[in-house]
Amino acid sequence: MNPAAIAALSQSGVAVEVVEETGSTNADLLARAATLSGPLLLVARQQTAGRGRAGRSWLSSSEGSLTFSLAWHFAGGLPRLTGLPLAIGVALADTLERLGVQVGLKWPNDVLRDGDKLAGILIETQAASQGGVWAVIGIGLNLLMPDELEAQIGRSVASLPWLARMDRDELMAALLDGLAGALREFERAGFAAFAARWNLRHAWQGETVTVLDGGTVLHEGSAAGVDDAGRLLLDTPEGRITVLAGDVSLRVKGAE
Repeated sequence: MNPAAIAALSQSGVAVEVVEETGSTNADLLARAATLSGPLLLVARQQTAGRGRAGRSWLSSSEGSLTFSLAWHFAGGLPRLTGLPLAIGVALADTLERLGVQVGLKWPNDVLRDGDKLAGILIETQAASQGGVWAVIGIGLNLLMPDELEAQIGRSVASLPWLARMDRDELMAALLDGLAGALREFERAGFAAFAARWNLRHAWQGETVTVLDGGTVLHEGSAAGVDDAGRLLLDTPEGRITVLAGDVSLRVKGAE
């Protein structure tokens, strides 16, 4: 990938850097947050220590994955970022749809295709010296999934072989434009502007699900989408409840 080509193809005005290999693009941007003067996209051709939610590893291959992070400054405090991972999911889904791929969304931060995980989102924050916070939005997107990597992951995962044939600079520019546009919309209106679009793509709408935290069952019920704050709506025998937690897994009841 060529950073100058990505920047030229993009309408976002975001600076772009590409590195051959790094441990984690999120960690790299967090380490540089104090020196950043504007939004920055960092793409790694190979990422060796990618991270997912709750400290999990994100495994990827240089040929079959896109791994990148986008640093974005928000003037408000952390409460203003409520629902941001879900908004990023909508941005990815909207962009992929424009490229001819239909996907679903799983609360709080997964993009699914045919029920399998296609992309993951990890957002980390750091206080900004100029006030507000830097949000570092890390994304791993599967394009091709070699058998040996899928065996390492230990479960079926989705891929996008059709998009894998697309010019990578054009694909990255399209994703950057979608993300930058969504972030500007989020700055103006928060997650409420995305809630309806998220619910339209809710992969497990009406399914009986189990909400877990550290392996402990917190709730069971029927998944009913999200509210304007990005909280999961769960219909239980005791009535509808809302769930908002940073380290919660959502699984179809009975699934491994």
